[in-house]
Amino acid sequence: MTKEEKVAVIREITELLQSTNVVYVADIEGLNAGASSDFRRQAFKNNIKVKMVKNTLLRKAMESIEDRDYSEMFDTFKGNTVIMLSETGNAPAKMVKELRKKSEKPVIKSAWVDSAVYIGDQVDELAAIKSKQELLGELIGLLQSPIKNVMSQLQSGANTITGVLKTLENKEN
Repeated sequence: MTKEEKVAVIREITELLQSTNVVYVADIEGLNAGASSDFRRQAFKNNIKVKMVKNTLLRKAMESIEDRDYSEMFDTFKGNTVIMLSETGNAPAKMVKELRKKSEKPVIKSAWVDSAVYIGDQVDELAAIKSKQELLGELIGLLQSPIKNVMSQLQSGANTITGVLKTLENKEN
């Protein structure tokens, strides 16, 4: 690979990294052609970008991004490396967890999720991370709960008063 080609690859990886806040570094070495195709197909279905990278080029791309510190991840860049990029923090981990039902691979080496670094194969912890949409949904549910309780109390009180008035009216007749 010529120096110009390396510079172009580093630029491409840098652009990919800057476009997301979720980066998983994984090892898929040893997957046969069918399992590798299944891995890529699942990634596509889950809106996860997958790219095979050279460790040195990935490190240089990460070092070129000034506002992020990926340095904790550098020690995990050994062997074959694939990066998985997603908009949802737990999507790659959930996909890996599902694929692991059939095979031992892929193995997560490290992950960067909204500036938090995870080192090692922490599939369960990463899969448990809630997405922004899930957190917003929970927050809205918590905020709506007291209002719903007040409304239901007011409605049940109105029904009780109406029932009492109807009973009194029927007794007078």
